Amino acid sequence: MEFPEGEEMEEPKKVAFYTLGCKLNFSETSTIARSFKDEGFLRVDFSEAADIYVINTCSVTDNADKRFKTIVKQAQKANENAFVIAVGCYAQLKPEELAAVDGVDLVLGATEKFKITNYLNDLTKNDMGEVHSCEIEEADFYVGSYSFGDRTRAFLKVQDGCDYKCTYCTIPLARGISRSDTLENVLENGRKISEKGIKEIVLTGVNIGDYGKGEFGNKKHEHTFLDLVKALDTVEGIERLRISSIEPNLLKNETIDFVAQSNAFVPHFHIPLQSGSNAVLKAMRRRYLRELYVDRVHKIKETMPDACIGVDVIVGFPGETDEHFLETYNFLNELDVSYLHVFTYSERDNTLASEMEEVVPLKVRKKRSKMLRGLSAKKRRAFYESQLGKQKTVLFEGENKEGYIHGFTENYVKVKTPWDPALVNTLHEIELQKIGEDGLVRFTYVEEKLPV
Repeated sequence: MEFPEGEEMEEPKKVAFYTLGCKLNFSETSTIARSFKDEGFLRVDFSEAADIYVINTCSVTDNADKRFKTIVKQAQKANENAFVIAVGCYAQLKPEELAAVDGVDLVLGATEKFKITNYLNDLTKNDMGEVHSCEIEEADFYVGSYSFGDRTRAFLKVQDGCDYKCTYCTIPLARGISRSDTLENVLENGRKISEKGIKEIVLTGVNIGDYGKGEFGNKKHEHTFLDLVKALDTVEGIERLRISSIEPNLLKNETIDFVAQSNAFVPHFHIPLQSGSNAVLKAMRRRYLRELYVDRVHKIKETMPDACIGVDVIVGFPGETDEHFLETYNFLNELDVSYLHVFTYSERDNTLASEMEEVVPLKVRKKRSKMLRGLSAKKRRAFYESQLGKQKTVLFEGENKEGYIHGFTENYVKVKTPWDPALVNTLHEIELQKIGEDGLVRFTYVEEKLPV
C-alpha cells in the first residue's frame, strides 16, 4: 500500500504478557491479550522490547509474591520506559503493595482487569503506580476466557470465584463469589477452540465442580457440572477434554460414570486432598473427611482402572504434628493415586490460619515437603510401570526439547521420541514399552497411520 507523501504508517504499539500461577490465569491472560489485539496492539514475547508489559499475578504461595519484583525488573531491562501493568489475584489482595514496586505504573483489581484497554489513554510513566481496585463484593459478574497455551492444548474457563471458606486460602478474597459461564457460552468457546485445530481442551476455574452457580446472576443452579460435561462431549471437533481440578465432595458418581464411557473426556482426575488427617482437614475447614476421598479414588479406579489421579496436598499447616503428617504420608502411600502436587504452607494475610497457634517451624515444613515429593516420584514411577505393555493414544506437543518431542497419553503418561516436526499436534496409537533414565516412557507405534 502506498501512502500520500509525508505520511507514514504508524508502527503498532507492542504489548507483552507474563502469567504467574494457575491454568485459570493463563486462560484470562489470553482473553486480555485478545482485547489488546482488537485495539491494534502487536503481541511480542516478554523478553522483547514492548511499550506495555502486563503481569498477571498469583497469591497462592509466597514465592509468587516475591517473583513479581523480579519480573518487573525483567520488563525494565527490555525497555526502561515501558508502561508496566499488574493484574490478577495479588493485584486485588494487595494493590498498594504492588503499586509501590519500582517501575509499576498501573494496578487493576478483579473487576477492572478485563477493561484494561480503557486505561491506556495515557502511557506516561508514573512515580507511583495508579490503583483501580474494587471491594471484592463487586466482583459478582462473569467474564468468559479461553487460552491457546500452545498448538495442542487450550484452557477453557467455565467458572470463577469460590464460596468455600478454607482457613488458609485467599482466593475468595481475590476472586469473589462463585459464579459460572452460561452453558451456551462455554459450548461456543469450545467450538471456537476446536476450529483452531487444537486437539485438547482443559476445563478450568477456581471451583469447577460448583459449575452452574451464578450462571444467571443468582445462586440457582440451572445447570450442573454433569450437564456441562455431557454437553461438551457432543461438541464436534474436540478430540480430548480434560477436567483440571475438582473438589472430592463435588465429584459425583454420575460424573465418573459418564467420563468412563465418554467420547472425548479422558481418564485423568486431579483431586485436592490437602491433608490425610481428619483433624487437620477440620482445622482447614475442608468440606469432606479422608473417608470420602478414599471412596472417590476407589470409584474412579473401579470404573477406569488405568485412570491417572493427581493429588494436591499441603504440609506444615498450623497444628500439624509429626503424627498428623505421618497420617497423611501413610494415607497417600497406601492410596492408588498417580502423583502429588505438594505445597508448603505459607501464612497469608487476612486468613484464619495465619492467626492460629502451634506454628510449624519452616525447617520442619521443608522436610515434610521433601518427603512427600519423594513419595510423589515413587507414585508416578509405579503408575508408569503399571501402564507398560498397554496401548494408548498420544498427543504430541509442539516443542523441540534437546532433539526430542514429548507427548501425553489420554491418562497422562508422558512419553518422548526423537524430534519430528510432522508429529506436532497429531494423535497416534502407541504401545508403552519402557521407562527411560529420565523417567519418561518410550513406545512403539501400534500402526503407522496418517496423523489425525
